[in-house]
Amino acid sequence: MRAILDLDQLRTFVAIAETGSFTKAAEVVFKTQSAVSMQMRRLEERIGRPIFARDGRASRLTGDGERLLAYARRLLRLNDETVSAFDEDELTGRIRLGTPDDYADRFLPEILARFSRSNPRVEVTVLCQPTSMLIECMRSNDLDLAIITYVPEESRLGAEVVRREPLLWVTSARHCVHEETPLPLALGQHTCCWRAQAVEALDAAGRVHRSLYTSWSSMAVGAAVLAGLAVSVLPESALRPGMRVLTEADGFPRLPSCDIAILRSWHQTSPLIDALAEHVTSSLDNLSVALAAE
Repeated sequence: MRAILDLDQLRTFVAIAETGSFTKAAEVVFKTQSAVSMQMRRLEERIGRPIFARDGRASRLTGDGERLLAYARRLLRLNDETVSAFDEDELTGRIRLGTPDDYADRFLPEILARFSRSNPRVEVTVLCQPTSMLIECMRSNDLDLAIITYVPEESRLGAEVVRREPLLWVTSARHCVHEETPLPLALGQHTCCWRAQAVEALDAAGRVHRSLYTSWSSMAVGAAVLAGLAVSVLPESALRPGMRVLTEADGFPRLPSCDIAILRSWHQTSPLIDALAEHVTSSLDNLSVALAAE
């Protein structure tokens, strides 16, 4: 008789693969570390192959573990879809989410994947715009939920801060543009709060500078940095390979922290909005764990 795989063990296995350690996975699946270790021993016994290879404190998948991971994700997805098909209380409908593109690359994959697994019959429309434009969309009832860069002046909007991280000076790791005078900058448009904070900090430090590239697009700003054409400011989660963080030792003043908030519709409330807001918050918490691991 063939072995029957345990879905709970597979869910734990996927959590280990995604977090990189048994300890972090235990927090995700709400089990003790010893229970997670026991589950993995039993899973290896069921398939008759080792699925983990120790790599320091991290848990690296073996070749057989990589093969199992693909099957495990498919089985879990099919299980969740089957249960949802018979759940009369399952959420349905359409929800509109807004986010600046600074956050889209790092935040959206986790948010949308988690939300889709839990709510497969919900259609999500995503709009990428700067925070100021997202707020206008909320006023005109064109969005249900927005991830925004929070500034104290917007406290009246009812935004809920869900994440705080450092705002950092960045340059190309392969160039020395940060040593130039005047310092060339690649920043957002004039209403961008990060732009204002960067300019204010440089002025206070007496550092001569000039705005060389201006764009709402984080991809365009990042391209200027990576090409060694300018220095910019980014939150920690938006750092990309090839960028170097500049500190006070490099002559760059410390910047205020970056607060990320969620803004719910002022026009209506719904279980859909609450569910997506919960997934956004959970996903940003998971990002903190991933950044700490890196």
